Amino acid sequence: MNRSQVKRRDTISEDIPATRATGARAAFDVPARLAAQIDMAHVDTWVFDLDNTLYPADCDLWPKIDQRITTFIVDLLGLDGMSSRALQKYYYKQYGTTLRGLMEDHAVSADEFLAFVHDIDRSSLLPNPSLAAAIAALPGRKLILTNGSREHALRTAEALGLDAMFEDIFDIVDAEFVPKPERVTYQRFFDRHGVDPKTSAMFEDIERNLVIPHEKGMATALIVPKPGQRDHREPFEIATSEDLPHVDYMISDLEEFLRDIADLFGSSTPKGGRTID
Repeated sequence: MNRSQVKRRDTISEDIPATRATGARAAFDVPARLAAQIDMAHVDTWVFDLDNTLYPADCDLWPKIDQRITTFIVDLLGLDGMSSRALQKYYYKQYGTTLRGLMEDHAVSADEFLAFVHDIDRSSLLPNPSLAAAIAALPGRKLILTNGSREHALRTAEALGLDAMFEDIFDIVDAEFVPKPERVTYQRFFDRHGVDPKTSAMFEDIERNLVIPHEKGMATALIVPKPGQRDHREPFEIATSEDLPHVDYMISDLEEFLRDIADLFGSSTPKGGRTID
């Protein structure tokens, strides 16, 4: 593993990783060579965010959605573009999603909003067989937990060639429009899918969305752009400190990290998952 691409967040030093104490049972035998680097031997459920996690940070997909949200507000309220953009970002910071703010203040139809903002061209997304193989090799269940819509997650996963990798999707509708990082959203996810957080791992590109998962006992991995890679996230979404006790791993190459996890279990054959519909 290239240690410049993954950093254990609770290390004593770069060479002496501390053991992650979750209290969870060890579900698999782990070679000592890799156990010192990645402490996920107990994990049997793998939870992935969607946007900017399953595709790279420099992908143009999120900017397209972002622009559609602005256009929706322009059409809804008759504001100019700058005012609509400012209101959009205010709602996003205040409520966690622009949709929730529009629902609270303007009784917007969630179905109408989600259909409009996710009606985008996904032709820039190419199938990623390497990532698909890395996810498939993980032993156990794989789920998507997103603040977007199920339809958006399905279409995006299909474009990436990942739709057969996941058991199911938990979307903003399932969350009753209360987004991550709210505590109740994770509990709804755990309850709906029978997930034990102490034997689960979460992969996410926004660090505040890992606070509750870590508190609940999940292994947490923050996905960050590779050096020099363009980052379309909002400035307040980007971690500016390395003092993140709720982040166990900070990684810039998801595929390589997942392959190394699979090596922990001796997994090279695709396991788990089914085509979601």
